Amino acid sequence: MEAKTITVETLVDLPAEKVWELWTQPQHITQWNFAAETWHCPSAENDLRPGGRFSWRMEAKDGSMGFDYSGKYNEVDAHKQISCTLDDGRPVVIQFSEVEGKTKITETFEVEGSHSMDQQKTGWQAILDNFRKYAEKQAGQ
Repeated sequence: MEAKTITVETLVDLPAEKVWELWTQPQHITQWNFAAETWHCPSAENDLRPGGRFSWRMEAKDGSMGFDYSGKYNEVDAHKQISCTLDDGRPVVIQFSEVEGKTKITETFEVEGSHSMDQQKTGWQAILDNFRKYAEKQAGQ
């Protein structure tokens, strides 16, 4: 049976080098890696190299729930693409492509079985939109 995938994307008004920095450095990851204002990312570890691991903690601010978004990097092509495998075995590919001085981020991931495809797409898109807002705010500082 072929696995189902979902793709989400956004266009960030920054060059790929800056987008890459904001996407991959732990001090920035903790500022954007959540889908709603009621959640946060209190910690992030990121060993960005093939075979390196990542673990980004996501928690409800009220402490009612939380989980680690974690896995291992398979391929890292600076400013262009990251492929990884989550600890539950699902593959994720993140592509960064320049479009007229902006950076298009495209994330494709295999769905999991405990949430609907709509819930998963909405959640991943919200995190991506949160990243775009954070990144563009950094450019204005």
